[in-house]
Amino acid sequence: MKVRRLFAAVLFLGISALLLFSGAEAQQDDLELSISGILVDSHIGPVGQGAVTLHPVGDETVLAEAASRDNGVFLLDVPESLDTPLELSIERNHYESTSYKFNTDQMAELRDGHSLNLHEIVLEREVGPALWIATLVFILMLVLVASDIHNTLAALLGATLILGISYLGKPLFDGLEIISFATAMDHVDWNVIFLVMGMMIVIAVVERTGIFQWLAFMAYRASGGRTWLLLPILMLVTGVASALLDNVTTMLLMTPISVQIAIAMGINPLTLLIPEVMASNVIGISTLIGTPTNIIIGSYAGISFNGFLTNLTPGVLLALVGLVLYCEYIYRHDLQPGGSISESLYKKLEEGARISEPVHLTKAGVVLIIMLVLFVTGEHFHLPSSVIALMGATALLIWIRPDIDKMISAVDWTTLVFFIALFIVVGALQEVGLISFIAEFIGDLVGENLLLAMMAITWFSAILSMIVANIPFAAAMLPVIGYLSTRIPGADSNVLFFCLAVGTAMGGNGSLIGASANMVTAGIAERAGYPISYTYFMKKGLPALFITVALGSIWLVLHFLILH
Repeated sequence: MKVRRLFAAVLFLGISALLLFSGAEAQQDDLELSISGILVDSHIGPVGQGAVTLHPVGDETVLAEAASRDNGVFLLDVPESLDTPLELSIERNHYESTSYKFNTDQMAELRDGHSLNLHEIVLEREVGPALWIATLVFILMLVLVASDIHNTLAALLGATLILGISYLGKPLFDGLEIISFATAMDHVDWNVIFLVMGMMIVIAVVERTGIFQWLAFMAYRASGGRTWLLLPILMLVTGVASALLDNVTTMLLMTPISVQIAIAMGINPLTLLIPEVMASNVIGISTLIGTPTNIIIGSYAGISFNGFLTNLTPGVLLALVGLVLYCEYIYRHDLQPGGSISESLYKKLEEGARISEPVHLTKAGVVLIIMLVLFVTGEHFHLPSSVIALMGATALLIWIRPDIDKMISAVDWTTLVFFIALFIVVGALQEVGLISFIAEFIGDLVGENLLLAMMAITWFSAILSMIVANIPFAAAMLPVIGYLSTRIPGADSNVLFFCLAVGTAMGGNGSLIGASANMVTAGIAERAGYPISYTYFMKKGLPALFITVALGSIWLVLHFLILH
């Protein structure tokens, strides 16, 4: 028995040693020579999907090939035979073809059995037909958005043209390929899509309770029928609701009851609606979910709910004070006392402003408070805002148990399609290099002066947001701001993204097409018999733009440069 055990032990040790030796030998065989590096653009940003081939100098025979990853890194296995000088050929759509020849020292390193790291290889942008086509499509989309064409239809047309030309044009000429479908999907910010979708479901549940109509009526009661006091109260209510929900939905809910209150008091409804929507655009900047532009900016730059709240709220309140004083002044004649409303009208308003589902409102309030806590603290757990919105929406659907079909149909899928198509169009601009050229131009203009960059981004965004819709403009500017934030000393605090948020949202007050909330309000007012013309809105909104943006700029300078 002892002999058998000894024999078994010896046999086991022998087999183990053999396996270890074989494994070590196999591992040694796997340690092949390699050539690695990183493909970057002129902004030192990673370039993925670049085709890298290794071949002898003057010979097209491919010895090894690989594609760069999303972070720009590529890795090539070096062949055993290194008798001739080698070079790399690098090709990437929308970039100039590049070759990299190895010098004598590098070839010696490879022959000595050492792997080679080439570090960064810069690729230069190519100006070709794809760039001009993508630019023209983007301009066409902006023109259509500024006209009577629906925003979603304009964006969808732009995305379809870009993808259609890419696939139908490539067989005719390679230079017509703008973007592939897979790459286009990579440019869609799904965090934004699911955040907006989740918040829409939450809002649909809250809306049914009648809370917004009740708030508007309470604002009237608090004013005691004094129109000069009613105006700032309604502006504040609308603004706070916009910060907690979003400005488009808030105006959808506040506009009808505001029209009823104005008619009952004998004043023009536009006297209330224009200040309300301007306050909505201004106060909404203070939170991540307050404006569509904030949602896009926050997701791209990784700015949390708490980041917007702490960095922008004081400036927003300063701008609100200026906006209220301005509105009181320009509407001073329209806000003259018109006498108290009749008892019957008062009863009608009161009846329409009752909380219809108090139990559901309580449950929705609990969920909303938890959501806000998670929005503020979620960054510590790396919890995406989209996940918080989906959690809140699902919790409400399970707890309240409303009609699921009605709640899902309440989601504004048109807006979601608009965002997806917009991301594709802007992604195409990034692919062809237009965004890079714009970033370089602005970078050369402002140099390394942070103050100049802040003022340029804030005011440039504000002025252009009144000419084109602020959502597509903000989306197109994000990569530009990202580049400037890495180039300008002191800009790594996301200050330029906050400048973009202030400029695009407050700039939306400059014209009727400047912000989605403006167009929503105009549509409801027109159906009620009180149309808002482009000229009328600009006459009231343009001075408000300069006042609020100036006050917002003062806060940005104080907070990020003087008090920082």
